[in-house]
Amino acid sequence: MNRVLAAGAVGLAGAVSLYNSYQTKSKVRDVSSLPPVPSRVDQLSRLKSEEFDVLVIGGGATGAGCVLDAQTRGLRAALVERGDFSSGTSSRSTKLIHGGIRYLQNAVFHLDKEQWDLVCEALAERKNLLESAPHLSAALPIMIPVYQWWKLPYYYAGTLLYDLVSWGARLKWSRVISKETTLEEFPMLREKDLKGAVVYYDGQQNDARMNVMLILSAARAGAAVSNYIQVTEILHGEDGKTCGAMCRDSNTGEIFQVKAKSIINATGPFTDSIRKMDDGASESICSPSTGVHIVLPGYFSPTNMGLLDPETSDGRIIFFLPWERYTIAGTTDTPCVPHARPEATEREIQFILSEIDSYFDCNIKVRRGDVLAAWSGIRPLVRDPSAANSAALSRNHVIEISKSGLVTIAGGKWTTYRKMAEDAVDAVTKEHGFEQASPCNTLGILVEGAQNYHHNLAIELCQRYGFDSEVAEHLAHNYGTQAHELAKMVQLTGKRWPLFGKRLVADMPFIESEVKYAVRYEYACHVKDFIARRTRLAFLNVQAARECLPRVAELMAEELGWNEEQLEAEIKDAEGLIKSMGFKLTSGVKENSLLSLADYNKYLKAFEDLDVDKTGVLRPAELFEACKNLGLELSIEDAINIVNEVDTNRNGVIDLEEFLMIMAGGAGERIVDNRLQKLVELHIEETAESP
Repeated sequence: MNRVLAAGAVGLAGAVSLYNSYQTKSKVRDVSSLPPVPSRVDQLSRLKSEEFDVLVIGGGATGAGCVLDAQTRGLRAALVERGDFSSGTSSRSTKLIHGGIRYLQNAVFHLDKEQWDLVCEALAERKNLLESAPHLSAALPIMIPVYQWWKLPYYYAGTLLYDLVSWGARLKWSRVISKETTLEEFPMLREKDLKGAVVYYDGQQNDARMNVMLILSAARAGAAVSNYIQVTEILHGEDGKTCGAMCRDSNTGEIFQVKAKSIINATGPFTDSIRKMDDGASESICSPSTGVHIVLPGYFSPTNMGLLDPETSDGRIIFFLPWERYTIAGTTDTPCVPHARPEATEREIQFILSEIDSYFDCNIKVRRGDVLAAWSGIRPLVRDPSAANSAALSRNHVIEISKSGLVTIAGGKWTTYRKMAEDAVDAVTKEHGFEQASPCNTLGILVEGAQNYHHNLAIELCQRYGFDSEVAEHLAHNYGTQAHELAKMVQLTGKRWPLFGKRLVADMPFIESEVKYAVRYEYACHVKDFIARRTRLAFLNVQAARECLPRVAELMAEELGWNEEQLEAEIKDAEGLIKSMGFKLTSGVKENSLLSLADYNKYLKAFEDLDVDKTGVLRPAELFEACKNLGLELSIEDAINIVNEVDTNRNGVIDLEEFLMIMAGGAGERIVDNRLQKLVELHIEETAESP
């Protein structure tokens, strides 16, 4: 406790100094008088014809921050992104704007200055981010339920220190609440042994929309930006310094050169690929890990209260948060290889479900069939090559400058994107002698849609344009004051009420006019851009996203002039994205809603036991061996027939989805005399009796 109190005193002093520094710099600026966002065609023309002071590679949060920072300093800035803006890690976060309460715990108990500095910096940036995009972000109370008396003061001391470190950037003071109040706020919680809870505050955002708004803000400020432009080669001058890049337009196949006096590498988990493009001898510094999140129906959480499980069964933490009228749960943390379209595994999904289930009332069961979407994001942890212990992973961001002058910014977190960008552009101006550059101007700048925003905007939209309240809330909180521009494009619904705003999906607030707006004003090039990042359909409900694909494609085809072949290719490509977001898992095991979590885990273990060669499928030979071990007489022909009875996709084996569908049917007493079910039940009985 003494260590905590001492840390609090130091933190308070440091936080006051940091906050005062931020207050001095922070002046909210309105950029609504800037020119309109140029079209993608105009942006491409500039990329091909102009020479820039800074070329940013990577259109995620950090890259968007870098190009906005550079442009607002008076530098000529450009950005290229090989996929869509925010198509990687930046759209797959936990949606929190936070200092990192776990980092604070580690900083105190391990006397880790790096993590302490990270928390202080992130808490100051949290305040700026909430103020610069009030339509896309908000404060969120988060509850830590407590089931042992001694943990109430322990957790409260930690959250109070969190408040003290944030000081003037504090959102609200954390508090201890009684058992009764805890159940009133979060009635789904397990009541047995509950002592009360600690509630603290952090921020929440719509990450992909925030990313796109940063890009649009940079474009309005004069930066040349484009998605679907892949860097194929880093160019060097006679002096060995970077002088531009060869690029390929993924939409047309055209190859062209972008001239630039300096380059910032902000490619997240793909950091090393650009570093090695610059210098083939570069050692890798990125150590990516994947984090999985799942989405559940909104009724699993209160509309304005999150939950933090600080002690999961494997020592990690899990958040359980309301978001966009749904519920997000996550995340896991598993080492991985960078991939353009990472997928959530069934094991990770089940881990999250089991951890959630341990907190819920016994009358509430979180079933596999309740999962509406699941996604995996890759976090780029990095080693600092200049540190004394270069093998250790850094939780903070790292800046590296190569011999050629390539500036790499890697690591860090969404919340600190602005400070990361500031540090990266500082490094560029120093390395390349850009004396004309002013100091950083992004602290306090309002992003696209935040100008003149007010919290009654949704009511204004209802009254002025005849939207229903749900659609108006959605438009206000996703577009801010730009919702007025979108409203000019809406069509009549043909109903008595609402008058305007024809929905893409009946029970979701997304409307058809958003499709055309995304193409014309937000650089959406493909169907997947719209369903995943201009709206969050694919992240919220993969079935709903799949349902509206034909109509979205049809509307985009009208804007972009696609023929029938292109339209079909777009739908197929978007289906590929949806499958990576849990569509196959959800549709394939939707009957598993009949299985309790305990039954699911039981049958999953049985499947893994029977899958002797660990191929992820059950073969006739494995069923034959299983029967033999149980003392049952079964020919190989019978084993083949058992497989054929349940092999719905006719590939000669039983995969996990087929297996669980059959076992779910048995649990619901709808399939009788199924030989696979009987075999599995016998196997479970036999293994249960074994010592």
